[in-house]
Amino acid sequence: MRKFEIPEYYRSPIIAEIKRRRKESDPRKVDYSPTILNFGSVVFRIARHFGFCFGVENAIETAYRIIDENPAKRIFLLSEMIHNPGVNKDLQERGVKFIKETDGTQIIPWEELTAENIVIIPAFGTTLETENKLKEIGLDTVKYDTTCPFVEKVWNRAASLGDEDYTVVIHGKANHEETRATFSHSASNGKSLIVRNLEETKFLAEAILGKVAETEFYEFFTGRHSDGFDFKSDLTKVGVVNQTTMLASETEAIADYLKETMM
Repeated sequence: MRKFEIPEYYRSPIIAEIKRRRKESDPRKVDYSPTILNFGSVVFRIARHFGFCFGVENAIETAYRIIDENPAKRIFLLSEMIHNPGVNKDLQERGVKFIKETDGTQIIPWEELTAENIVIIPAFGTTLETENKLKEIGLDTVKYDTTCPFVEKVWNRAASLGDEDYTVVIHGKANHEETRATFSHSASNGKSLIVRNLEETKFLAEAILGKVAETEFYEFFTGRHSDGFDFKSDLTKVGVVNQTTMLASETEAIADYLKETMM
């Protein structure tokens, strides 16, 4: 596994040692039990999985390198690098400005940007619409892209499902940057819609079984289905992908529920 160069104050030598030992004793990460640190009067229970993931460390390393290598340039982030106040505050103190709020609300107008600026795409990735806007301005959308490779893997899987005429069901939060990006990429290649949890999936299953009125379906999924979605023909084949930060077991439950529904 690649090691990243990120600021030392984001690391803890104690936590680093715990992670090292757990990696040695449980390389396949099948043991979900916490690490117990027993100091007698105080006992710490450290969750098995926590902290910065691969994609986040990659994004942080890349962002700080870009800042160090370009001291004379104006540097922007599309939105928060990650949902970590400490990281975002430190980046802002280093002169980085955010173009959008996490919900997509524009803070800095596109007109204020020029081709001489640097715009970093965060770990969540971005929509095709935003990517095209950056290209129109003349900004480099490859060199300064820190999209998590596992997010890109989801995009690729969604594309392959679309190519096979499946409707892509995205398990995620509709207003989250990553899900908005995944939906944009997926919808460009095939029919797509977003479900938040298993309860919403059960409603979708009822629709698949013909137990939900067409108007009720469109009202329920307002803003969460691709353009031209056909209630009658686009629910005959479905595949499931997810926002990578959603609970994997919940995504699995959603996929299993839809599989049973289709059977």
